[in-house]
Amino acid sequence: MDITTKDLLTAIRTLAPEITARAAEIETARRIPPDLVEKLRSIGAFRIVVPRSHGGLGLDLPTALEIIRMLSRIDGSVGWIVTIGCGGGLFAALLPRDIYDQVYRDGPDVTFAGSAQPAGTAEAVSGGWRVNGRWPFASGCQHADWMIGVCVMTEGGKPLRGPAGEGGPPMIRALLLPAHHWHIEDTWHVAGLKGTGSHHIALEEAMVPATNVFDLMGGVSCLPGPLYQAPKQSLPLLHGANSVGMAEGALDALVALANTGRQQFAAPQKMRDSETFQGALGRVAAEVRAARAFLEIQAANHWRHALAGTLNDEVLSIQNTQAAIWLATTCVGVADRCFALAGANALYESSPLQRWLRDLHAAAQHAVAQERHYVDAGKLLLNGAGCGATPD
Repeated sequence: MDITTKDLLTAIRTLAPEITARAAEIETARRIPPDLVEKLRSIGAFRIVVPRSHGGLGLDLPTALEIIRMLSRIDGSVGWIVTIGCGGGLFAALLPRDIYDQVYRDGPDVTFAGSAQPAGTAEAVSGGWRVNGRWPFASGCQHADWMIGVCVMTEGGKPLRGPAGEGGPPMIRALLLPAHHWHIEDTWHVAGLKGTGSHHIALEEAMVPATNVFDLMGGVSCLPGPLYQAPKQSLPLLHGANSVGMAEGALDALVALANTGRQQFAAPQKMRDSETFQGALGRVAAEVRAARAFLEIQAANHWRHALAGTLNDEVLSIQNTQAAIWLATTCVGVADRCFALAGANALYESSPLQRWLRDLHAAAQHAVAQERHYVDAGKLLLNGAGCGATPD
């Protein structure tokens, strides 16, 4: 780990008490306060996957996931917006190189927001596309420099066909535009991850150059290096790092509560002195350790494929999604048990345990972690294609 990365880790630890102290402010504002975003920028939190050629840290994926896990352990919303703010840069690498260079022309501390839902339409016009749409869940849109939206591509008002041709699904493409082109609708009134500011974003009759449109799922990176081969393969692991970090945060909060000397109503002894509590705590801690180990193993497997140039593999993609689902589900269970073990005290808004509970449940609703996607792993096993317990 080079000195620059060490500096970032030290800066995160230094900033942690302030982030924790401002948790209520973050929830009330339904966003990360602008001054806190700027502090995250200044310490390099948004440059972890930016290549060194453009002033970034150029971290390998396992190390980048460690940064995200660390931030998510401090605050779920902070970890989430750094994940999104950085992750968008991986997809921006699918643009032509001159456009990518334009994105980073003022330095590496660029943030992204956007939505992968094909909630827009792009009509072919001379030199590009005329775009209309309204996209949900644009986390961090209020401080983003660039935003991404996904569209159904049309010509003459009719959808263009995708690679499968006639009878197949329509052509889907993503577009990238500076943030000032987008309208933000104040829609983020939610139960969990309140601080992510994941509002709707919209475009109306926007003219988008052809150079700013790219294939989100099948595009070819304009950058060399293993990290940029297949951005979609990394997305589930980014989500998994956020889940594991939040589960660790919930466990930290429960231990801190027990160490205050709290004794629950009608309990014969303090929480920390109860063997019943100690046993339950030990079990929850084992689940957290298992989740972290699974994330690390899957990340290492992913990185081996990246170094070998074999990242564009459907089995690996399904494995990563399978991991993200299991991690989200397991970490929700951790938060549920921590909340229950804390007793009625956890109901108050002043308790971090109710926030960890809500944030982890919200994260598990993300499309990449939906349990319905387990079906792909099941099909692989039934067809003898792998995706078993041990990564290749």
